[in-house]
Amino acid sequence: MLAFLNCEHINKLLDKLDLINHSFNKRIDLDKHIDLDKVKKAIFYAKKYHSNQKRDTGEPYYMHPLEVALMVADYSFKTDTIITAILHDTIEDTTLTKKRLLRYCKKIANRFQILPGLRIIKK
Repeated sequence: MLAFLNCEHINKLLDKLDLINHSFNKRIDLDKHIDLDKVKKAIFYAKKYHSNQKRDTGEPYYMHPLEVALMVADYSFKTDTIITAILHDTIEDTTLTKKRLLRYCKKIANRFQILPGLRIIKK
């Protein structure tokens, strides 16, 4: 699974999340951290399920959810929120099903029920 980590966008996201974790470790009043193992698993799923898709620029599509996760990490330090950003297009645009995602994390899978509504609001 570590072979999939060889990508500038992935490294940029993981470096940012690692920096956030180190900031939390310095503040003893904060008992938080981002679970990088779970984030890496989400990146693996995003890359796996978007593997045949390309962006208009010709780049692999999975770079889009990684860029979204980078933006989300500026505002939320919750593992589940960052993972939701990484996987936000997988159910809609790939063969990944909500049932399969439920096996990964029920809390995250349930967030996908509200995402289509959020997209309508943004338009």
